[in-house]
Amino acid sequence: MNQSQLLKLGKEKLKQENIEGAESKAKRLLEFVLQQSREETIRNSLEEVSEMQHKAYEEKLQEVIQGKPLQYITHLQEFMGLSFYVDENVLIPQPDTEILVGQALERIQSIQGRRVQILDLCTGSGAIAISIAKKMQGNAEEYQVIATDISDKALKVAQKNARQNQVQKQIQFLQSDMFSNLEGMEFDMIVSNPPYIETKVIDTLSKEVKQEPRIALDGGEDGLKFYRKILENARQYLKKEGYVLLEIGYDQGEKIIKLWQELKENCQLALITKEPIRDLGNNDRVMIFQKR
Repeated sequence: MNQSQLLKLGKEKLKQENIEGAESKAKRLLEFVLQQSREETIRNSLEEVSEMQHKAYEEKLQEVIQGKPLQYITHLQEFMGLSFYVDENVLIPQPDTEILVGQALERIQSIQGRRVQILDLCTGSGAIAISIAKKMQGNAEEYQVIATDISDKALKVAQKNARQNQVQKQIQFLQSDMFSNLEGMEFDMIVSNPPYIETKVIDTLSKEVKQEPRIALDGGEDGLKFYRKILENARQYLKKEGYVLLEIGYDQGEKIIKLWQELKENCQLALITKEPIRDLGNNDRVMIFQKR
């Protein structure tokens, strides 16, 4: 069997199982199994595959059918034009989070006259911290990024990604349950994409999403557990006029505004996005606060 025939087999199997994006997933799996680029796979379409390659491809197809995300098989996800290693210990970075990074970069560049201190809470794969560090690389002396996560396994993935993207010297990784290990630190910006799915909703999600670490998905009974912690505690870790940038769920804008209204007398944060910043699908995605 040649590569073209094997690819056809893969497409048909995934389509029969109603796998979303069956054609592109079949192609990416073949590239991964054969260790070829897309161009090489096209060029070598008539090349014969070995029995071992055929078997490996069938096994990977079966993993996809059973719900394993393609990115956990290939250990690769693109984000902000960069390549990230991902496995079952971290969430898979999604394009919507690029909105959060873009907003963070705008505000970092607006801060003048001092070294900018940035905190990435719940860093996971490190995608947010690493993307910020990479985009600011030409001004490495003008900023510092600290990235935290409760999971030691997630931090190891993030450190691997920092080395892979050559920003390991610009980021300090710390194991911390939210703010627990940050005593005495102050930041110009806190940026976070925390767990925000309601506990009861997790079991209704797709097979693929349920393969991602529950600790990185579960936002508590109302989905607001970690937003509440951030809004209640951020002022202690922010410099004057420091920012808090939060990624939120597609329908959480009004809930976050209501939560802020409940806490605003004590949290000392002004809501500077009166409405959520929306993503390309026109869903709620980012909210920004500033210490007053």
